Amino acid sequence: MSANNALHIAVLGGDGIGPEVMAPALEVLRKIEQTTDLKFRFTEAPAGANHYRETGKSMPDSTIKLCEEADAILLGACGLPSVRYPDNTEIMPQVELRFHFDLYAGVRPARLIPGVPSPIVGADQRGIDLVVIRESTEGLFASMGKGVVTHEEARETLVITRKTSERLFEFSFKLAERRKKRGRPGGLTCVDKANVFKAFAFFREMFDEAAKRHPNVKTDRLYVDACSAMLVKRPWDFDVMVMENMFGDILSDMTAGLIGGMGMAPSADIGDRYAVFQPCHGTAPDIMGQSKANPTGMILSAAMMLDWLADKHGLESAAEAGERIERAVDKAYAQGIKPMEFGGQNGTADIGNAVLAAL
Repeated sequence: MSANNALHIAVLGGDGIGPEVMAPALEVLRKIEQTTDLKFRFTEAPAGANHYRETGKSMPDSTIKLCEEADAILLGACGLPSVRYPDNTEIMPQVELRFHFDLYAGVRPARLIPGVPSPIVGADQRGIDLVVIRESTEGLFASMGKGVVTHEEARETLVITRKTSERLFEFSFKLAERRKKRGRPGGLTCVDKANVFKAFAFFREMFDEAAKRHPNVKTDRLYVDACSAMLVKRPWDFDVMVMENMFGDILSDMTAGLIGGMGMAPSADIGDRYAVFQPCHGTAPDIMGQSKANPTGMILSAAMMLDWLADKHGLESAAEAGERIERAVDKAYAQGIKPMEFGGQNGTADIGNAVLAAL
């Protein structure tokens, strides 16, 4: 925190609908500032496909420096289908930031807000409230930009290390314990493919070692294919799940689909010192500039940021503010807000204003 006790937030709007959903999230934080003792200082900086198209870099050095100095990083969706690196991969500052700041814990909550439709029969009565934790710097993604392609074959290498896995499991168990204190079951499931691959057997072995250090947390182990089948039948049976990067990339999108869509899903990439908060959705260039984007995921990501800052700095008021934002989102949907994302008539401004009014 800076000398004047204002929390310095780096704001990277991104591409497509990224800046559009960022705007109402910042308005919500400014409203929090007006009604609490919290103070924010927002500094905007470029990142993404548009910046790459103009300069040949996904982020300038000044953006990296800003992120290093800030208390937290808010990131809008980045990347455009029409803008690619020479190897035809997407411009993804969000992934580059994970590697640069060693943000090994990708936290992807999936909570079904009352009034939001779910494709799962019975979810409206049983509820969905789970968290996918994907390791965010290793796994199959460790091979990003390093794969070998010949005329005959292509190879990518999956990497799992003890150092990162042990930190990931400690983070996951502590999150399960925090959720238990807040009234959730506090269970933790390790999701892997340990029956086929030695790397995942190694992953599970380290999970078992961590479980011995946290005997108060109920643990389970599932293969990723079985876990997928169970998620689309009884998602309310899950609390916290931890898994390798690629598995988490896939299952976190699936769980977002269970709670109304990608526009409803917040996320965080967290390391020992730094953290980035952004919605799970993409840049949606097909609706860019039309005020159709759903800002809920971005707003809830800002609430996650406050909860993380509360834990980092011992700011109880920040944790309370994060909970206030979540309750305001719930109230807005309970009063009938329905995004265009799932057939409604409410656009970006409508949803943002409804949350502001509920605050």
